[in-house]
Amino acid sequence: MAEFSIIDSYFNRPSLNSVDLGVGDDSALLTPPSNQQLVICADTLVAGRHFPLDTSPHAIGWKCVAVNLSDIAAMGAKPHSILLALSLPQIDHDWLKGFSQGLYDCCDQFGVSLIGGDTTQSPHLTLSVTALGWIEHGKAIPRSGAQVGDLVVVSGTVGDAAFALQHLGHPLQTRLDYPTPRCELGQALKNLASSMIDVSDGLAQDLGHILKASKIGATLELDQLPLSKTLQSLQNEQKWQYALAGGDDYELCFTISPQNYATLLQNNPHTPTTIIGHIQPELGLRLQKDGLDHALHFHGYQHFV
Repeated sequence: MAEFSIIDSYFNRPSLNSVDLGVGDDSALLTPPSNQQLVICADTLVAGRHFPLDTSPHAIGWKCVAVNLSDIAAMGAKPHSILLALSLPQIDHDWLKGFSQGLYDCCDQFGVSLIGGDTTQSPHLTLSVTALGWIEHGKAIPRSGAQVGDLVVVSGTVGDAAFALQHLGHPLQTRLDYPTPRCELGQALKNLASSMIDVSDGLAQDLGHILKASKIGATLELDQLPLSKTLQSLQNEQKWQYALAGGDDYELCFTISPQNYATLLQNNPHTPTTIIGHIQPELGLRLQKDGLDHALHFHGYQHFV
């Protein structure tokens, strides 16, 4: 009965939004809103691979939700609910209390409900979250819509989480442990952005997915990359490596026409965004400094090594 005791003690509470049937049955039941499409994604986090082994349980709970909500945001959708599959080496009630609190703190901030999932025993701590969201029919923002003349824009700052992973205990570790999914910005970009992706595996690699899907190229200005004060103090090659290849930022990278970007700034001034380049017809990604091509060797996060 341990599985059901865990569920009842840590993962069973009233839903925040419209759920017909939630935690406690074989499946959850939702009624789709009128003229909405379901947006669905899943992410798995493995201890020691996706977060340091000594990461606080509260931070793990927050992050396993946040990284999925970031994918929902990247489609321009509104997050609704999550399912959690939790594999535990053992039952540790102090750990479960901190983890579930972190999970619910993230859910509460973004109006998301936990509606089901599974718990089991495993030699390795593993967390798999499936997130659900809604968006008006035909309004989702894919990776494949970038157009020549579009601006390349990124939210927030990039490279902080990668720096923190190499400097555990630094104040920037908050950016590694508690990423902020840009849900409000993602929804504001509906009808404005031509393509979008969330930055999880490194800005250059993830932008490359947009370029490949759109069959197009881009030029980035290295001096325009939005960096925190800590990264600004580093040597150029080092800070650019963190910013372009570090990963775990969970910011949004999107392409948008200059006219639509002006509209975004008028309507959504809350989330900082920075123009870092533009879309061009020639395939591939060009890096420039002071208007001149700059060679830089890097690669983003690899899931299999």
